[in-house]
Parts: sequence; structure tokens; C-alpha cells
Amino acid sequence: MCSGIPTGTFRGQVVNLASAAEETRTASETVKRPLVVVLGLENVGKSSLLSALTGRFAESSALAGTTLRCERYQDDSWDWVDTPGIVTGSDAATVRDALNALGSAESILLVLRAYRARKELVSLLPMLGSRKVAIALTFRDRLASIDSASQQRLLTTWKEKLGVPVELINSRSPDAAELANVRTTVMQAKPLTPSNLDNLPAFPHGQRRSWGLALERIVGFAPLSLFLLFGPAWVAVTQANALADRFYDSVGALLDPLLGWLNALPAPLAATLGGDYGVVAMFPFLLLYALPTILIFTGLISVYKSTGLIDRLSYGLHPWLKPFGLGGRDLVRVVMGFGCNVPAVVATRSCNSCSRGACVSAISFGSACSYQLPATLAVFAAVGFVWLSPVYLAVLALTTLLYLRLTTPRVLRQAQNKMLLPALGNLRVPDWKAVLRESVQSLRDFAMMALPIFVGICIFAGLLHWSGALAWLTRLLSPLMAVFNLPSEAALAVVLGSVRKDGLAIGLLNGDWGALKVSLDTPVQVLTAVYLAGVLLPCLVTVLTVAKEMRPAFALKMVGRQACIAAVFSLCIAWLGAFLFFIN
Repeated sequence: MCSGIPTGTFRGQVVNLASAAEETRTASETVKRPLVVVLGLENVGKSSLLSALTGRFAESSALAGTTLRCERYQDDSWDWVDTPGIVTGSDAATVRDALNALGSAESILLVLRAYRARKELVSLLPMLGSRKVAIALTFRDRLASIDSASQQRLLTTWKEKLGVPVELINSRSPDAAELANVRTTVMQAKPLTPSNLDNLPAFPHGQRRSWGLALERIVGFAPLSLFLLFGPAWVAVTQANALADRFYDSVGALLDPLLGWLNALPAPLAATLGGDYGVVAMFPFLLLYALPTILIFTGLISVYKSTGLIDRLSYGLHPWLKPFGLGGRDLVRVVMGFGCNVPAVVATRSCNSCSRGACVSAISFGSACSYQLPATLAVFAAVGFVWLSPVYLAVLALTTLLYLRLTTPRVLRQAQNKMLLPALGNLRVPDWKAVLRESVQSLRDFAMMALPIFVGICIFAGLLHWSGALAWLTRLLSPLMAVFNLPSEAALAVVLGSVRKDGLAIGLLNGDWGALKVSLDTPVQVLTAVYLAGVLLPCLVTVLTVAKEMRPAFALKMVGRQACIAAVFSLCIAWLGAFLFFIN
């Protein structure tokens, strides 16, 4: 477990990972396949190697609530469990305890980058214990040109000093002989008995060009790292949303006859299938907003990972984000949430193990999705306060950072929670096979996970509307609006915004979205209303996705915590803003 973290927070991660492996072992025992756990740092080539070994895509361990996500590869001989890549010291602590729960695994395949093998082995050695170990050294293609006899001499020295089988391969495109040797290596796994790691010979790294070294230093500069993460991600979000906006009316027009027929059905069928929140009514959003966002960001993150760029950007940003409990790599998922929170939450599977909860919380709180942000801007435009747009984004960013500072475990903010191995490998050409593999996996996850959630929430929201529950909630919250210096009519926007994020505009604007139907007299009231309606609660789709991805208890805790802190922030905006507005 992460040292210093309350046990109730991360014990579930270890238990869930152990349970995931237990499910894998159960399936394995049915066909008498031994279990091999694959361990390594981020971007050492584990997934590419396993895909080549088995000829299959990964199958995610199907356990709701796990934050340490296992990927399972099967072939006729073994079940291979790919553990999350280790990035920070807290990751190492968490995965080490998880491995202790996996004591019945047949062996561990340790995957190391050949040109950094000794340093990576030192980082991972405390996690191995007395388990049987085999080692695969990847990225043979990036070593300096030495003949095969010299490579074999180096391998022989490693085997003698460590006492375990070691194989050198090209993980991106291993040939049949290399794959066969890896299998033999796994069969011959032994407990690791290092004699002297300092005397292990280093595998020579290929010569790097001066322009490459300069480029790597430049992209590791924190402000530029921030731009490179936000820039492409923001372009991806805006372009995906612009494309969706372009086709939204056309798709809606095609569905109008069907919606007319559905709305004529007896209640509650009309509300759950048609209406404002039903399955067919929400279908354009599912098709045009959610799915393209998933594919774009999967491709973006995969390219960043396979080029090695995300390692450098993450390392550059990690010191900036660590005080708030996030890792450098988590930020791109938060930006992804500006397209749609659902694929962003799903994408956090590859976040640092311990910081995944913080990243999900940041998405839920601060990522104004493609429904929320346009609705917010529409309110500002309708009331003539367009200048509030950058103010709102600044307030949202600031309060999200404060929220994370207040809620993240202390260990994620400690100085010793550093990213491992600051000396990173070369930037390289993207591995398009890996990009395609992750895109196919995302499509499968979308079909198996996100699609049922969307359908279920549409039915649930339609029933809420049909039953009058939405109207009842509005009446219940109306008296509380005075606490936030808002008229009682603003309660409708808060309720609708909790169902779907464009509900804040539906609750505040008139039918043609050209003017307010709620009396908001000052810019402070407008800002307070849209902030409260947009941030108080995540939309129901996001809540269900978090419950499925993490666990229901985490989702409930997150919702309650977000509601309390967002209410406090809204009070500060309302009354501090009113005071400043008054004295001016």
C-alpha cells in the first residue's frame, strides 16, 4: 500500500487486483494454464510483447471498483496478467503489496528496457521477493551496433550474476525466434539471487543525434510541456465538438419522425425512449460527441506513449502538479473530460495507480464537458456578459486545484513521490500497431461498458421526468437558492444540470436561448448560477461510469464531497463577489 495513505483508501486497490488475478487463476485452472505476472515500468514494451506472444488483444479484468487495472492475455500455454506500468514511487508501493497478494502466481516476467536495464532492475528489485523470475530485455533495436557474440556475452554475464534466465528482444516487432526464447525463459524462471548489481554490465545505447538531444530537453521544459499537453488535446476536443455540432441537426432531423412516433406511445415508454432524456433523444449525443472523443483521445494518448513523448512531458509537469495530488500524465485525462467525462474516466485506467482517484475527482469537478461548456457560454451571451467566459474558466481551474489540494491523500503530495527514472529514452516514431491495438480496445470498452450505461441513464432520467421527481427536487431546492444570493427559480437549473450538463441552460434560458427566464441582475449572480449548476454534482452518466470503473462506494463519497466543497466555493463566489461588486 502507498506509505502514509489511509488504509481504507487504497487497500481496496490491492484486494481488487488480487481478486482480478484470482478470477484469472480460476479461469486458468479450468484449462490448466499457469499464471504469469508481467511487471515493469511504463513504456517498457510489455503490451507489445504480450500481444506478439499470444497473438491477441488484451482483455481487461472485469472487476468493478478496481483502480489497479489488470490486462489479461491468454494463449494455449499460459495466462499472462499485465500489471499497471509503474511511474512513481507510490505506484511501486501499491503494486508491491498487490504482488504480495498474488503469491500463488507461477512466475514473474520482468520486462526492462535493455539500455536502462540495470537502473530499472534496482527500482523493481524490492518488489520481487523470493518469487521465480524471468527477465526480458526490450528495445534491442536501440542498442549500439555490436555483434551477436558480444550481445550473448553480456546476456551470459547477466544470467550468471542474477541467477535467472534473461532474453534480449526487439519488443516492437519480435521475430519468431525471440518469442520462442521468451517462452523458454519463462519456463526456466528461478528466484533472483543478485550477487552485485553494481557489476552488471550495461548494454550500450545507440548514439543519439545532437538535434534529438536538444529536442528532448526542450519538450521537457515545464511550460512547454503544459502547452504540448493542452494544445493538441484542446484542438482535439474543439474539433470533435465542432464536427458534432455540424452534424447534430442533421442527425436530429433524421430521428424526428421516430421521436414523434415514440412520444405518442403510452407513458412511461414515451419518456424513457423519447421525450427530452430518453434513449433515442440522447442518441445523437452518444454517436456524435462521446464516440469520436473516445477514439481521438485514445489515439492521442497512444501516440504520446509510443513516441516516448508522454514520459518527458509527464516528468516535466510532475513537480507542478504533485502539490495537488496529480501526476504529470493525469492532466491529459482531465483535458479529455472537456469533450466528455465518460471516456475521460475510462481513460484513467492507465493513470498512475495511486493518483487515479484524484484524476477522476478532477474530471468530475473541473472538466466542463461538451454539453456544459457551450451551455455556460450560451448563458453568458444571452445576458450580455460574454466577458465572463474567461473569468468562469479561471475560477473553475482555481477551484479545481483547491478541491484537489483539500481532498487528495498526503502521500501523493509528498516530495518523495517522484517519478521514477528521470533519464528517459529517445523520442521515436509512433508504433502504429500499438495505436491501433489501443483504439480497438477502446471501441470494445465503449460497446461493453459505456453504451449500456448511456442506455440505462437515459431510461432513468426519463422516468425521473415522467414521475415528477425532477419537479419535486426543484421545489425542494428552491428555498435554498437564497443562501447563494439567487432567486428560487434558479433551482431548476441546478436540478437539470445534475442530470445532464446542458440542463443549466435549459433551466436558465427561455425557449429560443436568446434571453434569461430567471431574474439574475448582476454578473456575480450569473457566474454563481452557472458555477453552482455546473459543478455542484456530476451528471448521472458520469456518476454511473465512476461507480462502474472504480466502485460504488468511491462514487458516492466523491459525489458527497464534491457537493459540499462546490457549495462552499459557490457561497464564496456569491457573497465575496457581491461585496466586491458593491464597493465598486
